[in-house]
Order: sequence, then C-alpha cells, then structure tokens
Amino acid sequence: MAYPLPSLANKMVCAWYMDNSDEDKRKEHHLSPPQYVTLEKLYADTGVLYWKLDEKNYEPELEKITTSRGYTNSDVIQVSPEKLPNYEEKLKIFYEEHIHTDEEIRFVLEGSGYFDVRDKDDKWIRVKVLPGDLLILPAGIYHRFTLDTENYIKAMRLFVGVPVWTAHNRPADDMDARKEYEKKQKEGFSEEVVGKKM
Repeated sequence: MAYPLPSLANKMVCAWYMDNSDEDKRKEHHLSPPQYVTLEKLYADTGVLYWKLDEKNYEPELEKITTSRGYTNSDVIQVSPEKLPNYEEKLKIFYEEHIHTDEEIRFVLEGSGYFDVRDKDDKWIRVKVLPGDLLILPAGIYHRFTLDTENYIKAMRLFVGVPVWTAHNRPADDMDARKEYEKKQKEGFSEEVVGKKM
C-alpha cells in the first residue's frame, strides 16, 4: 500500500506567483501585492508534491515515503560558493528552465532555496524550501532552481534506480515526458501514486 500524504491543512510550504523582474534571482520576486499559492493549488496546477518532515528525526517518515514510491538511490549535494566546484556555472545551469524524464526529488537538510515551477497558464510559481521540506517535481514539468540570498543549501537527492541528472532545456514540448505531463495536467492530477486522492 502506498504511503498517504499528510493532511494539507497543517503544512507550511511558502509559495507565490513571481513578478517578471530581471533583478537578482536570489530575491523573493513577489507580485505587488503578493499573491500566495496554497499547497492544494500548487498540486492541482502543477502536480508538485510536498511533505514537511521533522528536520531532526526525519528518517522514519522519509523511509516510508521512499519505500512506497520506489526510491532506491540517494546522494547529498551542497550548493554554495565554498562547497560546489564551478559554483557560478552550475547555478546558471540550475536556473535554466528545463524538464527531466523522471521525477526530481529533493529533501532539504540545511539551508534554503527556491524551486520555480510553471503553472497550467505557464506562469511562474516560486516555492521556498527550508530544512525538513521534501519536494517532488513530476517528470515533464518546466522548472528551475536557485539559492536565496543566504547562498547555501544542503539537500538529499532521491532516485528510482540509477541516478540520472539529465536536464532538457525548454523547448522540450516534443518529448514524451512533457506530453505525458501535459496530459495529466489537463485531465487533473490524481494522487493514486501515494495512495490518497487529493
């Protein structure tokens, strides 16, 4: 049996629609006035899944989620000027809009950053991630990542099978993963993959 999502009402993920400013990408980039996105809307419009785990004692719950979803490999990445070779170049690559053919799964251990995802109207939603946040981006979603002004994140990356990091920059609309994602987005995401419909 798949591991069910916790009640969404108690979750504290912070997400909002972004402005179109070219200012420092590490800033929050709120609209004026800010337009926040609930966890329910984030899932309904993008298929992005989110859990808040106990950052000090996350192993038991993370184990249940990884087992139920078939994640078999993991590694840990640290992104900061001191920890990541070719830091500036890598950050530019992470911020380039792209898709993957598999889910992108990140569990934040330390630090913070932003995942930006496209909604059903192709608008950017910015999702701030903090320690204890587990974010799962579906295969085929256009997205990007950047640090915030703290310039540091340490995150666990989870994979099904052999780790794959291949990014396919936009446009990637002809790829099967993108077509399948668009089909699910049009039909409405259902949470059967984690054992509970949203």
